Amino acid sequence: MLISALNLPSFLWLWRIAAWSMGLSLFAYLLLAISGSWLWYGRTQKQARPVWLRPLHFSIGAGLITLVLLLLSIGLIGTLGYYGSLGHSTHLPAGILVVCLTLLSGWSATQISPQKPWARSLHLGLNFLLLLGFASVSWTGWSVVQKYLP
Repeated sequence: MLISALNLPSFLWLWRIAAWSMGLSLFAYLLLAISGSWLWYGRTQKQARPVWLRPLHFSIGAGLITLVLLLLSIGLIGTLGYYGSLGHSTHLPAGILVVCLTLLSGWSATQISPQKPWARSLHLGLNFLLLLGFASVSWTGWSVVQKYLP
């Protein structure tokens, strides 16, 4: 395998990037929950929202998508490099679930409009499932980290 052929002395640098990316992903999710709640409150109370709020919410969402895709690539590269194959724990399906939910949530956000009332409900539902997905990937990730630590 190409990745195994790299014969890197340690994947510790990769796990550090993953740890920072996961922490930033959770922080981005929190910021999205706050800004999304602000958008929802302004809409339900028929109040004007700051003009910068929606673009900020979209930008943070794009950042979250980028971080989750980075985490996916780190996980695949690290696992293939360390073990030579995938599927050594439940972390892989949990991670793939989070990637799918994040991408679907991002897509559903682009669909939200008065002409598509279903998109907002879908977006909110996916974000709740994403919270559960993040909890699952955090739990399973902790067990994976324990395998790599001496």
